[in-house]
Amino acid sequence: MSRPLDDVRILDLTRLLPGGFCTLLLADLGADVIKVEDTGQGDYVRWAPPYYGDDEQTPLGTRSAIYLSLNRNKRSIRLDLKQEGGRQALIKLAETADVLVESFRPGVLDKLGVGYDVLRQANPALVYCPITGYGQDGPNRDRAGHDMNYLGLNGVLGLTGEAGGPPIQSGAQIADLGGGALMAAVGILAALQEARRSGKGQMVDISMTDGSLAWLAMEAGRYFGSGEVPQRGNIMLSGGIVCYRPYEAADGWVTCGALEPKFWARFCKAVDREDLIEHQFAKPGSDSHRQVEEIFRARTRQAWKAFNDQHDAMIEPVLDLDEALESELAREREMVISYEQPALGEVRQLGFPIKLSQTPASIERPAPALGEHTMEVLRNAGYSAEEVAALEERGAARGPNLETKQEPFLA
Repeated sequence: MSRPLDDVRILDLTRLLPGGFCTLLLADLGADVIKVEDTGQGDYVRWAPPYYGDDEQTPLGTRSAIYLSLNRNKRSIRLDLKQEGGRQALIKLAETADVLVESFRPGVLDKLGVGYDVLRQANPALVYCPITGYGQDGPNRDRAGHDMNYLGLNGVLGLTGEAGGPPIQSGAQIADLGGGALMAAVGILAALQEARRSGKGQMVDISMTDGSLAWLAMEAGRYFGSGEVPQRGNIMLSGGIVCYRPYEAADGWVTCGALEPKFWARFCKAVDREDLIEHQFAKPGSDSHRQVEEIFRARTRQAWKAFNDQHDAMIEPVLDLDEALESELAREREMVISYEQPALGEVRQLGFPIKLSQTPASIERPAPALGEHTMEVLRNAGYSAEEVAALEERGAARGPNLETKQEPFLA
């Protein structure tokens, strides 16, 4: 069965999470994603524990559970962009690529001689997408950072948590994934559409700070409209009203999402507390809030699930990750899948979240070993076997890394 991006080729020069997740989505949709890794240890995430298995004959760089989860459906080559041969190989590959994604600090590839201006001369239709913390311009252009730094600067972290308490970090990387990977995927697809219509590529400048700031559309809108600064713990949809927040049950936690009056009324009537209906939007810490807390503590998570099955009041249990991954919901929606990874056997991973009825995503190849496809990709680009061998002899390119010893994980 065909996939929607079967005719798209992407050069992926990124490392770690944001770029890796972006190109994972595109690879699952059929894009030929070529990981362009360095001639040293490659993508740092290859060496991130935990590892599958203890087979000393299996390269450690293909045993990291985190690496495998981000790199199925991709191919890997190794180039040294500090050498002329490596730079020329990248330019040659860019001639027939549709997209190049990178995650270096702004200007790094320019200094190496393979920046956007050089690559678009080789291929005017190339879509060039750098994913960075702060974008290609602005006062923070050259600053280093990670997910929490970006969320701290754009207001997301400051709004997350209880009133009077500390900022609370999310269980998922909002800036990396939501602000970086997803925004990059949307931008790439939009630029690809334009490139195929006009023959002209463009730069897709992705700032993880910008992207995750966009997640505050509603709160920013309220601020612009009223001039009032929202405060942590007092935001309507972030724990600021009694009808829409987590509550402690007898054996864990549950969520109460009864935001619409009809759902709140169902809840109150079903627990024989119709007097609370008028207090739906009371603030945390109020007497009404304390009474609702007592109601929730009287039943287990399973009892609240049964309650919601009967009353449809938007009450659901808060699951630990293992419970969520083993749930009927995840299973029936195919959000936990498995495939065969060479030398490791069956590997379980998260499935593809976008369900297309005609051209669904699929897994066609396992995550690659470091440099596994160097010869194949360069030969396809027009290099002879002798020319590839010469590049490898000079260290400008390398084939598979079969090291089985543990390398340090560099974050």
